[in-house]
Amino acid sequence: MTPKVAQFLDTHQPATPCLVLDLDQVEANYRSLRHVLPLATIYYAVKANPAPQILGRLTGLGSSFDAAGIEEIEQCLAAGATPAAISFGNTIKKASAIARAHALGVDLFAFDSEEELRKLAAHAPGARVYCRLMVVNDGAEWPLSKKFGTSVGQARLLMPLAAELGLRPWGLSFHVGSQQTDPLAYAKAVGEAAMLFTDLTRSGLDLRFLNLGGGFPTRYRADVPAPEAFADAIMKAMTDHFGNDLPDMAIEPGRSMVGNAGVVSSEVVLVSKRNPDPEAPRWVYLDIGRFGGLAETEGEAIRYRLTTPHDGQATGPVVLAGPTCDGADILYERSGYQLPLALRDGDRVAIETAGAYVTTYAAQSFNGFAPLAEYYI
Repeated sequence: MTPKVAQFLDTHQPATPCLVLDLDQVEANYRSLRHVLPLATIYYAVKANPAPQILGRLTGLGSSFDAAGIEEIEQCLAAGATPAAISFGNTIKKASAIARAHALGVDLFAFDSEEELRKLAAHAPGARVYCRLMVVNDGAEWPLSKKFGTSVGQARLLMPLAAELGLRPWGLSFHVGSQQTDPLAYAKAVGEAAMLFTDLTRSGLDLRFLNLGGGFPTRYRADVPAPEAFADAIMKAMTDHFGNDLPDMAIEPGRSMVGNAGVVSSEVVLVSKRNPDPEAPRWVYLDIGRFGGLAETEGEAIRYRLTTPHDGQATGPVVLAGPTCDGADILYERSGYQLPLALRDGDRVAIETAGAYVTTYAAQSFNGFAPLAEYYI
């Protein structure tokens, strides 16, 4: 929790649940990535948090943007971004969205199938396109390799087809998985992409672009490697495989850009000792759960750090759950959470590092609960 966020919560005591996010921390994260990877263009992954305050701050810093849908493209343009600074990075797009984006001036599109490629040719003629490869997501706490990407062999066929269809085959991309904790995952993926990149270039395609995707982690309960570790692994792999003839590099940070800038302030609704066994955990119910924005607790994949007014006192094991009448609304049951024995209903609990993938995951009115409020300071 940054000092600005702590002061805001202490001074205003906003109703819970709410997200409070420090825009200066977002800027610091952006500048840090720019410093360690100066040769890469940053395309902020808008889906992480599309708040206009964030998009406006990043536009002013010169960021580009990775958009997952036409709505995000329009949000970026409304925040002052130019069409040239936007990549339509979702490989699954409606024809109407492709046409609308192209009409707005967006000229860079991702694909990973022949069907999507032909759709792009029909609705964004002449556009620059890049093919997303499927790579191993080992080391990622939120893997993405199953739904997206294609094989190297298929990409070898699709890229020449793009040229035949009147598109501009611009390059390749991959994603090593969200909250990737192994810097070498990027090195391995660069090596795989570089071999195909070189082969396609030798075959006559004028490729210019390699998009290394997102995945850069932020710290939750456990330490993660520093940005420098990822930058070193990436640049070593790039120079090993491309020498001095580096393609234009892109990265798509989302979580690492906004995660540690935000805190969710929540309230304890109930603390219940449901099992008389003294070794059994207490159940702690918060006023925010999986349907209120904490969807990434699915499978207990993302494990947020929690702070309470009673930290430093004796603790005991807990199961953490949300407030809804849905049996799936359980956050953590197996991850070994311990909270103070003094915790009671009405206490506030801070869910740290919650600036990414929370607000836009919140259901609109499940059980009648309104989405959490947002404060950008």
